[in-house]
Amino acid sequence: MLKFFNTLTRKIEEFRPIKKRKVGLYSCGPTVYDFIHIGNYRAYVSSDLLKRYLEYLGFKVKHVMNITDVDDKTIRDSQKAKKTLKEFTDFYLKFFLNGQQKARDY
Repeated sequence: MLKFFNTLTRKIEEFRPIKKRKVGLYSCGPTVYDFIHIGNYRAYVSSDLLKRYLEYLGFKVKHVMNITDVDDKTIRDSQKAKKTLKEFTDFYLKFFLNGQQKARDY
């Protein structure tokens, strides 16, 4: 039996999917203004482990992760680098995605 802390009820509750054997998983991804570091990876590893465990239990998992490419930090740092916002964030996005692809096979 899988249990989670429900922040709405403030209780630990048994996991019951809305659709039988299907699960939607949303997780926050990086803000692409610098190289990600070990502190950033905690969230990615946690969500990846949860996804893999749900799949192991037989669930079909649709995992969506956001990537923030427009915020105060990306705008500020792209201006400092004298690059367009897209040029600036694409560099760090490609670095992040390359690492994700390699980690997928672990």
